[in-house]
Amino acid sequence: MIGCRPSDTPIDPNLKLGDITQGTPVDVGRYQRLVGKLIYLSHTRPDIAFAVSMVSQFMDSPYEEHLDAVYKILGYLKNTPGKGLLFKRCSVRNIEGFTDADWADSVTDRRSTLGVLHFLMGELGYLAK
Repeated sequence: MIGCRPSDTPIDPNLKLGDITQGTPVDVGRYQRLVGKLIYLSHTRPDIAFAVSMVSQFMDSPYEEHLDAVYKILGYLKNTPGKGLLFKRCSVRNIEGFTDADWADSVTDRRSTLGVLHFLMGELGYLAK
């Protein structure tokens, strides 16, 4: 994928990936390996987490449209090599939280998607109620 086109976003905001019954199926093993590596990478690159979660829903029967979305994520990673989380010591003692929601916009099951990030003392962490 060295020669892939760089992309400014990890996924097209208007793209609605759904179950496809027509089109060209792709190699399931290759698709699963690519998406598995992206899932691992999303631990330090939360900017691709939503896009990776979208393409990982089709690991059992991927089609060309799903593989194109994976290639778009790879193009985004090529365009943004210096981004990511750097875990370091910090003396700041504050808590910040960020959320984003997509209400009932999934074309497959009409469910909502919610993302939450919490930073504790400058580091990404998990806070329980």
